[in-house]
Amino acid sequence: MSDAGLAAWDFALRGGATGLFLMVALVAVRDRRLTRTTILRPALLLAAAAFAISSAPTFPSFRWWSAPVRFLSSGAPVLVWLWARAAFDDDFKIRSWHGVVWAIVGLVGVAPPALARTGWPSLADRTGESLSLLSLLFAALAGAQALTTWRADLMAGRRRLRVAVLIGACGYMVALAAVDFMPHMGAGPAAALPTNLASALGLCTLAILSGWTLLRSADLEPATGNDTDRPSRAAPEAVSVVDQAQLERLEQMMSVERAYRLEGLTIAALAAKLELPEYRLRQLINEGLGYRNFNAFLNHHRIEDAKAALSDPSQRDVPILTIAMDAGFQSIGPFNRAFKAGTGLTPSEFRRVACQTGRPD
Repeated sequence: MSDAGLAAWDFALRGGATGLFLMVALVAVRDRRLTRTTILRPALLLAAAAFAISSAPTFPSFRWWSAPVRFLSSGAPVLVWLWARAAFDDDFKIRSWHGVVWAIVGLVGVAPPALARTGWPSLADRTGESLSLLSLLFAALAGAQALTTWRADLMAGRRRLRVAVLIGACGYMVALAAVDFMPHMGAGPAAALPTNLASALGLCTLAILSGWTLLRSADLEPATGNDTDRPSRAAPEAVSVVDQAQLERLEQMMSVERAYRLEGLTIAALAAKLELPEYRLRQLINEGLGYRNFNAFLNHHRIEDAKAALSDPSQRDVPILTIAMDAGFQSIGPFNRAFKAGTGLTPSEFRRVACQTGRPD
């Protein structure tokens, strides 16, 4: 294919990707109640559209109007990481420092063309390499978030769709950064046409995947709170798809046999104790009991156990660490965080109120 043909395909693919990213972002804004967490999806899509524009071969290196586009584009890796946090961690909350990190990375992306124009090309090159390294860092953080929380995720659709999108996004980020550090073959714009076309094709693929994910995952949006507390029982029609006898056996094992006290209990180990396939246990906990995350399911039982012990006058002198360990927690830090999230009180405060006025609600 001629150079003109490659350039035309590049332009068409980037235009299609940009339009699709913006359309999906618009749908996400229209159909969702936006919060500080759910705004991450449309923000990421807007940044992806900005990248499709700013990475085009014909995009000007430095114009006053191009700086905002480069800023949004450069901050995309941070948004990928934050979106991964929100998608896979139901307790995630956006903090002010997340916005500071995003702004710093965005400014780093604006700097290279400005430095090159002002007569510091070597510094511009170093800044560009720094941006590539930052992209690799946030791709690794996003991938780690997906992998480390994948096993505990009880929602089959979220595990499939979100991991697929993250693999695509992270792989694309890593590939772009790798190209930046490779020696460039040839000279002039024509030599970069195949690489640009591959980049445009990758963007178009991600745009299609993003749209497909939005259509398939209406109930998989990041949670805005935590689900450490026991959620409401699932609707009768949802419960009917799970075996009631298996569900009762599961509840007996947790409430009577206190399986949650076992050290390092995993969903695979619990499935083995129940003599069930792992996917069936996931379905029981998610569809039958309404939990999105296995750790939240365990923590509910462990916190109830700890609350009973802390409210017991005969255990007033038992150290809180001992109570936490007896309930199944392996250290005091996770216990304190989970207890505070589930009750609104620290263990010490809960014990003091319980001993003075009876067990708090």
